[in-house]
Amino acid sequence: MDQVPLYVLTAAALFGIGVYGLLVQTHLLRRILAVNVIGNAVFLLLIAWAVRDGQPPDPVPHAMVLTGIVIAVSATAFALALLRRYHRDTGCVSLEGREDEGG
Repeated sequence: MDQVPLYVLTAAALFGIGVYGLLVQTHLLRRILAVNVIGNAVFLLLIAWAVRDGQPPDPVPHAMVLTGIVIAVSATAFALALLRRYHRDTGCVSLEGREDEGG
């Protein structure tokens, strides 16, 4: 049984959930998590496309996904550090109700 369509549909659902979370949420931590969900959807899609009928899977997409996971973890750590600094400087972690001061 071919499971690639199931993986593609799951990746599309994860991507939609991530985009919804990114557009609706104002809490910055939830937005960071939504970006991670979108990234995981892309990784799942790349792995699903690596499958070939009757042959071993293509190793290049797997290597790309492993590299992407390392980069995603690093980017998430950096985003969390920025969020922590933002919280320390402003006292809030939400975009709601923030207005620019001055001009």
